[in-house]
Amino acid sequence: MARMYPRELIGESIKVIQSTNKQLQGLRGTIVDETKSTLVIEHDGKSTVLLKNAITFRLSTSGRILNGKELIRAPHERLKGN
Repeated sequence: MARMYPRELIGESIKVIQSTNKQLQGLRGTIVDETKSTLVIEHDGKSTVLLKNAITFRLSTSGRILNGKELIRAPHERLKGN
């Protein structure tokens, strides 16, 4: 099983570095909401919903790269662990 990211993602600034939707590559924003399957980011005064299973992104603060597929789980379940 892949190691999950144990921290809260809301408030993190990210950059999409890989996506099945090429138009999203390079997109930068701040995560404002998270569900089991999606991240919502704010950028340029608007919100965009990103499917976790379709993106790989970099956290701006730590530089850590996360594969969204490894985060597909309700946020409260991911934070409490297995």
